[in-house]
Amino acid sequence: MTDYLVLTVIADDREGIVEQISQTISHHGGNWMESSMARLAGKFAGILLVEVEPAKHADLEQALGELSVHGIKIIVEQSAPSAEKEAEVSCIEIVANDRPGIVGEISALLASHSVSLISLETFCESTPMSAGMMFYAHTYLQLPSGMTGDQLTDILESLSDDLMVEIVDA
Repeated sequence: MTDYLVLTVIADDREGIVEQISQTISHHGGNWMESSMARLAGKFAGILLVEVEPAKHADLEQALGELSVHGIKIIVEQSAPSAEKEAEVSCIEIVANDRPGIVGEISALLASHSVSLISLETFCESTPMSAGMMFYAHTYLQLPSGMTGDQLTDILESLSDDLMVEIVDA
């Protein structure tokens, strides 16, 4: 039997954060399974999955908590590995004029069609020929049974005339 821990990490960005976390996990018998990490507005933020033997779980959790003296805040949640449903996964890129609420509009539309968000990366960038901002999203979505990528594109592009969707080979 193995314990699975989901760690949420936040710290002021600096060199060595991932090294400190990974050494702590390794030193306490944990195995770093998967993660997503980024630097945002001077902060380091991440989420990761760790597996550890139940006998070492408490010591690992305590050691991770002690990283707060180095300015690394970690929230630990116990989890179980999910049994991934067999369904089509699409990688898509979205480009649109930026506006307040665009992520909410997209996520509400996806939820109303039973499309599950696996991952989402977004950013905004000014356009070279105007003073406007463009919204960009790169996402992996799990489609419900029977939905095609073309149907997903039509659903998303129905939000507005300026929204463009491209399906990317995953």
